[in-house]
Amino acid sequence: MTDPATFSYANQTVNRLGFGAMRITGEGIWGPPKDPDECRAVLKRAVELGVNLIDTADSYGPYISEELIRQALHPYGDVKIATKAGFLRIGPNAWRECGRPDYLRQECEMSLRRLGQESIDLFQLHRIDPSVASEDQFGLLRDLLEEGKVQAVGLSEVSVEQIVAARKIVTISTVQNLFNVTNRQSEAVLEYCEHEGIGFIPWYPVAAGSLARSGGPLDEMAQKNGITVGQLSLAWLLRRSPVMLPIPGTSKVAHVEENCAAAHVTLDDETYHVLDALHG
Repeated sequence: MTDPATFSYANQTVNRLGFGAMRITGEGIWGPPKDPDECRAVLKRAVELGVNLIDTADSYGPYISEELIRQALHPYGDVKIATKAGFLRIGPNAWRECGRPDYLRQECEMSLRRLGQESIDLFQLHRIDPSVASEDQFGLLRDLLEEGKVQAVGLSEVSVEQIVAARKIVTISTVQNLFNVTNRQSEAVLEYCEHEGIGFIPWYPVAAGSLARSGGPLDEMAQKNGITVGQLSLAWLLRRSPVMLPIPGTSKVAHVEENCAAAHVTLDDETYHVLDALHG
């Protein structure tokens, strides 16, 4: 029987509640963190609490997140590292797609070096570059997989149609789209992933917006259940689908402990259905 707390893809099994390593970089998610020791402690504590999927990207820092992960966790043992390339960080709040095959290959090689790996556990195309033929981008991912540079391939911020097109060229193991209790814009993508057995990694998983304000419906339900709004949001995601792999992130040990506790929260049917009916 499949363990409901885990998910398997490409001969890898991970606990469904992971860790997103974007926030261990500097303020505004740019540059080095104010307290790198605390950030390394966060990574170590997450693993101690059962996290074995760490999600990062070459653009987080840039590069700093991957470097901190190696410093804190290498050698990785059973911990799987997922990284991304194809979304250039050109300033604190400036991004640009870059899906040229030569660039993606270069970034894969550099991520291997920064992470200290011979093969990346999960390599994700951070964004599809509209200025480059999508077949060329997917083809490069296929080549990296066949060469053993990566063990699994994922996509980020894509439509069902784009996933279908990619799967004609390369096996897609995961999809990472914006999704949380108040933002369901990727509902169709989640349903497709669930039907096809593809892991769905919701980024920004605990964003609750105005619904989480003091006295709001999420706040009230969290208090009723004796948990935080963040734990409530994560528990809802974990129950929402067996392919859901939330990756909450933080730069504080206390907060990672709070988030990881959500893996042990069981929502009653009434609470789950009320949350399911909410809209941001």
